Amino acid sequence: MTYKLEGRLLEVCTCKVLCPCWIGEDPDGKTCEASLAYHFDKGEIDGIDVSGLTVAGSTHIPGNVLDGNWRLSVFVSEEATDEQMEAIRGAFTGEKGGPLADLAQLHGEIVEFERARITFDVTEGKGRYKVGDVVDAEIEPYRGATGELTTLNESVFSTIPGSPAFVGKAPKFRMNNPKLGLDINLSGHNAIQGSFAFEA
Repeated sequence: MTYKLEGRLLEVCTCKVLCPCWIGEDPDGKTCEASLAYHFDKGEIDGIDVSGLTVAGSTHIPGNVLDGNWRLSVFVSEEATDEQMEAIRGAFTGEKGGPLADLAQLHGEIVEFERARITFDVTEGKGRYKVGDVVDAEIEPYRGATGELTTLNESVFSTIPGSPAFVGKAPKFRMNNPKLGLDINLSGHNAIQGSFAFEA
C-alpha cells in the first residue's frame, strides 16, 4: 500500500450551479477558477501518518476540465512536518499512483507547493474553509423534498472519484492569488461537498 486516505472535500468555483465541469462540458465563463480542500480525517502515505491535515488548492482551469493544463497553487496545513509535506507532494503530484495520479494528469503547472494556515469545518454538508489570505469559502447544500442532501453520482469528472458529491452553492467565495492572477469575490456560485476514500 502506498497511501490510504479518508476524509472530506469542499470545493467552490466561479461556475454557476451546477458546475459543467463535473459532466464534461465547458465551464460557464470559458474558464473555471476553483478552490478545493481535502481534509484527512485519517490517512497515511508510505507509512507516514497524515491524519488531521488538509491539502487545499487554488486553480485556474483554462477550458474544458478534461483537457487539462491546469495552473494551480497547492497549500498544506502549516503544522505539517517536512516528512509529511514530501509524502503529500508525492501523492498529489501523481508519483504514487492511484486516483490522485488520475487527477494529477490534468495538471499543467504547480506554481507553488507551500504550507499555510488552513481551517476546515464541515457539518452535514454545510461548511467553510479558509487558506491563509488566499481563500475564504463557504458552502450551503441543496436538499430534496425529504430534507436529504442533493447528490450527484456517476459524473464523467469528479474530484472524489467513486463517491457521491453533495451539490450546493457558496454564499461566499473569496480567492486572491496573485501568482495565478486571480482576484475573485463571488456569492451564490457552485459548491460541492463530499467524502473520499483514496487508496493506492
